[in-house]
Amino acid sequence: MIPARVVLTVVTIALAFAAGGGCGRLARRVGDKPARRVLYYVDPMHPAYRSDKPGNAPDCGMKLEPVFEEAGAEKPARRVLYYVDPMHPAYRSDKPGNAPDCGMRLEPVFEEAGAAAPHGHGRGEAPLTAPGDTLQISAEKQRLIGIRYSTAELASGERTFRTTGRIAVDETRMSRLHSRVEGWIDEVFVDFIGKAVEKGSRMLTIYSPEMLATQQEYVLALKSREMMKSSTLHAAREHADSLLEAARGRLELWDLSEAQIEELARSRKPVRNITLFAPAGGFVISRNAFPKQRVTPETELYAIADLSNVWIVADVFESETGAVRIGQAATVTIPFSGRALRAVVSYVLPQVDPETRTLKVRLDTPNPDIALKPDMFVDVEFRTATPRSVTVPAEAVLDTGLRQTVFIDRGEGSLEIRQVETGERIGGRVEIRSGLKAGERVVTSGNFLLDSESQLKRGSGHD
Repeated sequence: MIPARVVLTVVTIALAFAAGGGCGRLARRVGDKPARRVLYYVDPMHPAYRSDKPGNAPDCGMKLEPVFEEAGAEKPARRVLYYVDPMHPAYRSDKPGNAPDCGMRLEPVFEEAGAAAPHGHGRGEAPLTAPGDTLQISAEKQRLIGIRYSTAELASGERTFRTTGRIAVDETRMSRLHSRVEGWIDEVFVDFIGKAVEKGSRMLTIYSPEMLATQQEYVLALKSREMMKSSTLHAAREHADSLLEAARGRLELWDLSEAQIEELARSRKPVRNITLFAPAGGFVISRNAFPKQRVTPETELYAIADLSNVWIVADVFESETGAVRIGQAATVTIPFSGRALRAVVSYVLPQVDPETRTLKVRLDTPNPDIALKPDMFVDVEFRTATPRSVTVPAEAVLDTGLRQTVFIDRGEGSLEIRQVETGERIGGRVEIRSGLKAGERVVTSGNFLLDSESQLKRGSGHD
């Protein structure tokens, strides 16, 4: 039989154990809270930086703070769409890592509830700025980043485009000197290319046996007519006159001047060497006349160019040929001196150069002081009137290559991001073909900062 003292001891221990276990469970139910799950860790100075592990921020070295899952919230895990460079949000990658430019850790961009994932990743895509979105920028912040505005205007303008031209000789002002008889050059008075001559200047002398014989015939015809003046035979007098006229005609056809013929009639002495004179004034651009050289009527002795008026042959791209017409005025500028002259389009060649894809356009311009030399290059500026259209300052359009956007003032710090279609550039303004109305206010300074602000907000998931 077990002693009563032993039984009492066992019962006491059992009651104590039971009481202790129950109190412990009660204490755990009353004093403890259920553990919260850590979603990720953020940099307290740059909340856009996130990490799935504890540690220190890479920029400032501060300890990362945990972000807990809210109690009772069944928040679905957000899918990572892509990763962006925090310094250059246009860069995207489908894998985590570091940015290739600055080495900073790429930040994840999560899928929003009900939002469709974008198609494609990587550098070269459309920027994160989405047309139709709005930015809320306070007036104080606008002053800090230097935001300025302008108004879209409906007006007609003047389109200007420039090209290069080459000075050429006006072919309608070219003169060439030939001898109409065969012979030999005896003396040359103009002996180098580039010499300026006036109309009637002596160029050279030629000895021609045919010309000498014709002069002798003319002298004999003169003497014969004088002898027949006293003759009673009318037919004989007419015959003498005919011989004289025939000899004089040959001298004129062989380019003997009126003064030379009159001198021959006065002196009755044939001239051994005849002189050829400049047919027009200008500059000698080619020479083929040398002493003792035999010449024929086919020989070009000199070429003389009148440079008081010159041609300019300009190369116009085929996309701009529609803006050029005959009679249109243009401005010609000499690059080295900056001097500007007025020219007029006189002809447009009918064929495009297949190699350069340009069209030759010929312009005429006066050149009284011979400032424009043949084969000199000049700048040619064409101006054409444009129809009325909506235009904004060129600085207002943010061109990313794939799209053109503007920031429109909606008042009270609200800026709308709108995509537009641009046209031609007219001076310092750009034509807007669609997407903008006259009278709307657009941002002209600080566009890139606004675009970066929008990209950062969208990339970090903030509104």
